[in-house]
Amino acid sequence: MSTTKHPTESERLALPAAELAKQLGISERHLWSMHADGRLGPEPFAWGRAKRWSLDEVRRWLAAGAPLRSQWQSMK
Repeated sequence: MSTTKHPTESERLALPAAELAKQLGISERHLWSMHADGRLGPEPFAWGRAKRWSLDEVRRWLAAGAPLRSQWQSMK
């Protein structure tokens, strides 16, 4: 029997697009549109072929007022 514990959403350090969109209350399509337009501050990182966003960075971005990516990069 395996005793591997899978992290819950609150324990995850990185989120895939679908979960980030859900957390932000927007559709995944809108999330990708914001990313493409530079309105989503945090950049995703590659996890193999998948893209993930750092939950910590997303929280800091939101606390800063969700600035455009260009502004966010200069604030970091």
